[in-house]
Amino acid sequence: MGFFTDTSVCIGCKACEVACKEWNAIPEDGLVFTGMSYDNSEGLGADTWRHVAFIEQRKPLAMQDPGVQHEDVDVLALASQGSGTPPEQARITPTTPGEPGQMRWLMASDVCKHCTHAACLDVCPTGSLFRTEFGTVVVQEDICNGCGYCIPACPYGVIDQRQEDGRAWKCTLCYDRLSGGMEPACAKACPTDSIQFGPLDELRERARGRVDQLVEAGETGARLYGEDPHDGVGGDGAFFLLMDEPEVYGFPPDPVVTTRDLPAMWRCVGAAALTLAATAAASFAGAMFGRRP
Repeated sequence: MGFFTDTSVCIGCKACEVACKEWNAIPEDGLVFTGMSYDNSEGLGADTWRHVAFIEQRKPLAMQDPGVQHEDVDVLALASQGSGTPPEQARITPTTPGEPGQMRWLMASDVCKHCTHAACLDVCPTGSLFRTEFGTVVVQEDICNGCGYCIPACPYGVIDQRQEDGRAWKCTLCYDRLSGGMEPACAKACPTDSIQFGPLDELRERARGRVDQLVEAGETGARLYGEDPHDGVGGDGAFFLLMDEPEVYGFPPDPVVTTRDLPAMWRCVGAAALTLAATAAASFAGAMFGRRP
């Protein structure tokens, strides 16, 4: 089971952020205006398991008219006319939006990717991180010792430690809700179905159809991210439809599980240890034979 996030229909309402915090009892992490568009949570962290990013671009969205240039309009004068102004006398109406502004906002609700090959699982020394029967990755905070090994292991920079107790926290894909036959809180709260939950095979098929629909409509930049089971992490349990390059959204373009080379490294360590042991044994034997009369 997993998430398919269609960023093309995300409206940036942050309902997913609120629902995630309410259901999982996540502490408030500062309602501070960051200066980064309308983003007040800035990124994923121990106290932000869902994050809606706002990305402003100077380009139109497909063949749509963004209609955001109204520099020559006196909005105060328009306000004084009231809502009874006849449409033919109005300067701005839904049918006369103004000159195209070459501006679009890309909005995307980010979350833990629940990798198929999860490096955080590989490095956790206590078994705090485990794979559920739904294929998702969950942190058991009650046995987390706060070592922090999982944090640099994550290729997406998702996992974080809570300053108050030092333990690691991240999205659980609402494991408790799934166990009760319910969908995750964020997907339930999303008003546009930007966040869709279900079996990954079905979601991938649906996502490919959506990309084809957008490309046909003129949005040639539409693409899927994290849906390929043959990528560097074996495919993500939470994948995305993006409207631009992954780097625009802050995603690594070609993520690779950070523990990929561990088996080969341990084999090299073992070979080196055997070589050292053999060398030491040979030296010891040579010394012993050398002492004989």
